[in-house]
Amino acid sequence: MMILRPIQQSDYPALLKIAHESGHGFTSLPNNEELLQSKIERSEASFKKETDVPFDEGYLFVLEDTETGEVVGTSAIEAAVGLDDAFYHYHLSKVIHSSRTLNVYKAVDILTLCNDYTGATELCTLFLKEGHRRGFNGKLLSKSRFMFIKQHQQRFADTVIAEMRGVSDDNGQSPFWQWLEEHFFSMDFPTADYLTGIGQKVFIAELMPKYPIYVNLLSDEAQEVIGQVHDNTRPAIELLKSEGFTFNGYVDIFDAGPTVEAKVDNIRTVRSSSFRTVSIGDNPGGSPVMIANDKLEGYRATVAELQIDDNTDTVVISAELANALNLVDGDKVSIATI
Repeated sequence: MMILRPIQQSDYPALLKIAHESGHGFTSLPNNEELLQSKIERSEASFKKETDVPFDEGYLFVLEDTETGEVVGTSAIEAAVGLDDAFYHYHLSKVIHSSRTLNVYKAVDILTLCNDYTGATELCTLFLKEGHRRGFNGKLLSKSRFMFIKQHQQRFADTVIAEMRGVSDDNGQSPFWQWLEEHFFSMDFPTADYLTGIGQKVFIAELMPKYPIYVNLLSDEAQEVIGQVHDNTRPAIELLKSEGFTFNGYVDIFDAGPTVEAKVDNIRTVRSSSFRTVSIGDNPGGSPVMIANDKLEGYRATVAELQIDDNTDTVVISAELANALNLVDGDKVSIATI
């Protein structure tokens, strides 16, 4: 059985392996042992913290195969970005150059450095090991976060965003960054990405161009990847689009990958999930659904085949499933379509 749960200190070796495997461009999980340890500590503190206002909390989850004990993936939620450190994007928009005298009218794309998503909740650190990218694992790893947000909505902002990994090659070279490096920086993309991941963002404010960049002045290769995702990221962005997330012109400042956004109340899983009361007994089977307990530190979620009756607020689950989710008779659970 695959169970999503909060990370704990004993998961550090597994998190380190995932950081190695995730490769370049995975900014939120840099290959830095000290930082990974601090991420686990921060997550544990966040789950224990009593708050009703989103601030600097970071909730890091792992997906565990209970049969083998192996941690096969991670996902996370940042409660509110940019409150203690600047959160940068480029915004893609247009300016018009026109002259009635010369009968010239031309719309030109520009990129403007901004901090427009300050205070938003961010979905991040989604990674599933290659051998486990099958069945419902990816959906559980991603969508169960929406159930957690709904259960503890006071801990999160009204706007939720997700930065999608942009285009780069196997060596971590980004066409967009190569243009920026040539004109404004003297470091390669993996180095810039790593520095951002470990929180050293001062160089962005110091070296990034302060004025809008005309897109048609970029190299053809850089122009082509603006708003495009890495091949490995396509399933993730398609899933988010199906949940109601949209691209509104904001891209990453390093690889120009798109950032998508949605209002919490418009997210499909948030709208469609329902609360049920647990009854432990013989599970008659049914259709696969996501099921999660309503706990904070003890949060657990999985996919199970359950019979959902719209005429009752009770759901019957097996003793095995109840044990896996830390449930007893009468507990409340969230149910959502997978």
